[in-house]
Amino acid sequence: MNNEDNTIRLAKRVADMVPCSRREAEIYIEGAYVSVDGAIVEEPGARVAPGQDVRLAPDATLLETPPVTILLHKPAGADPLACLLPEARSKEAQRVRFLKSHLRNLTACLPLERAASGLFVFTQDFRVARKLVEEAATVEQELIVDVEGRIADDGLARLNQGSGKVSWQNEQRLRFAVKPPKPALIGKLCADVGLTATAIKRQRIGRISMAGLAVGEWRYLQGYERF
Repeated sequence: MNNEDNTIRLAKRVADMVPCSRREAEIYIEGAYVSVDGAIVEEPGARVAPGQDVRLAPDATLLETPPVTILLHKPAGADPLACLLPEARSKEAQRVRFLKSHLRNLTACLPLERAASGLFVFTQDFRVARKLVEEAATVEQELIVDVEGRIADDGLARLNQGSGKVSWQNEQRLRFAVKPPKPALIGKLCADVGLTATAIKRQRIGRISMAGLAVGEWRYLQGYERF
């Protein structure tokens, strides 16, 4: 006989045990309040056998998990979504308990070219998505661009004719503060004035900077922070 014949979904086991509705059981499980044989299980569809020890944490709550926004320091050449590993979370900002559900139904905001690095935003919050997707033209981005070549005599003036500000940080590095944000056009803008962009890094989106995040690290946007 197949061992799975006697198993049931974890959500059903919790619903019968508490007792509560099946949906309430799913909320408990997705909130990481349910353990099976001492290990937290966050998948309501997990199968459990009659002899397994299923427990509900004493502090379990039926409050729905609030949507999160994730700030990532994307490495150059990396797939942003593949960087969202639990172990890559910044050690400096762990006020929010990590849940597997935080990595579901994410909207990628203000995409970067694969070769670019810097601040990348994922969100489950419709308010953040509206701000960074629907109202993207109103949000300033700051990008640091390493360049090679000799700029045209009027090159800096031409770069500043658009909807932003461009200045030199040093002899090989430009700072762009632009909106509407079109990082994919930075290379073309540089080429038009005789420069080759060799690296593009996004430092800031609106009022949120990447300060404190090492390459490949991510953290949650805090409740008091606004783009």
